[in-house]
Amino acid sequence: MLRFDPMDTRIKTARMMRISEGGGEYNVARGLRRAFGLRTAMVTGNVDNEVGYLLEDLMLQGGMDLSYVKWFPYDGIGRDVRVGLNFVERGFGIRAAKGVSDRAYSAAGNLKKGDIPWKKIFQEEKSRWFHTGGIFAGLSESTPEVVLEAMVAAKEAGTIVSYDLNYRPSLWKARGGIKEAQKINREIARYVDVMIGNEEDFSNALGYEVEDMDDDISKINVESFRKMIGNVVKDYPNFHAIATTLRTAKTATFNDWGGMLFYEKTFYEARMRENLEIYDRVGGGDSFASGLIYGFLSGKSPQEIVEYGAAHGALAMTTPGDTTMASLSEIEKAIHSKSARVDR
Repeated sequence: MLRFDPMDTRIKTARMMRISEGGGEYNVARGLRRAFGLRTAMVTGNVDNEVGYLLEDLMLQGGMDLSYVKWFPYDGIGRDVRVGLNFVERGFGIRAAKGVSDRAYSAAGNLKKGDIPWKKIFQEEKSRWFHTGGIFAGLSESTPEVVLEAMVAAKEAGTIVSYDLNYRPSLWKARGGIKEAQKINREIARYVDVMIGNEEDFSNALGYEVEDMDDDISKINVESFRKMIGNVVKDYPNFHAIATTLRTAKTATFNDWGGMLFYEKTFYEARMRENLEIYDRVGGGDSFASGLIYGFLSGKSPQEIVEYGAAHGALAMTTPGDTTMASLSEIEKAIHSKSARVDR
């Protein structure tokens, strides 16, 4: 989708906006391509009009293969299909960041079972990893079927499947709310190898309770979350790994930021970055995911995997927009260094 950013002002008072591209799966795939140098492809929908061409141009700058983008004819006013829009204003201090989605009838949400040649992607192209998430699954009545179709095909080909729960109440509000979200996500979860989500995601999207969670949802009781993961793996033995970001949002500007990975019956925690200064928090979780995926695909140790995820997520939140602007060398420097001395 297209992101409209009022920069240093607010959505309701803006006279100019910066335009960029974004979206959960896109942010992950672009990060893998631009930050980590891996070949990636984007599977989505787009509209055959000038706004769709703008979105295509932005995605091409992301360096990904767009061969599997399904183009929909434009109906003249966007009654049937359109490019999704997302208006996002940065938070500052005690004022939280705010997002306003305008993406009903989007091209991505119009995708249906049978639209994408998944067997070709996984068996002939031999894609090693498939990533999607709960935002796409919540877009329309048809998108959960597309997710399940893709995951079944991936499993048959031996492709690793990751899923970011990414629960968003606004997406499910008109579709049965939290009960429908749990019903759909529980079905999808049966096909997932690497599950990603924070404590709210596991609670709202899968129905697990985190004991002793702080009333302030910006905080997490790590030990309670560990206990919850124990219940999760009993219900879903197909989860080879579970990962979460660890964040305490002290203000919109300063967060404590880290990450946790549960892999091979062991918990691994990334170094906690206390009072991390946030420029733009949107996309931090997606960059965490792409760092994890890079770590797995490049054969890193479990501790290294979660450190790559946490460092990449931290760096992504120091720049504007949904997508990363970090390089691999910057990520590795952030992993090993505690300072931000000038590179000369």
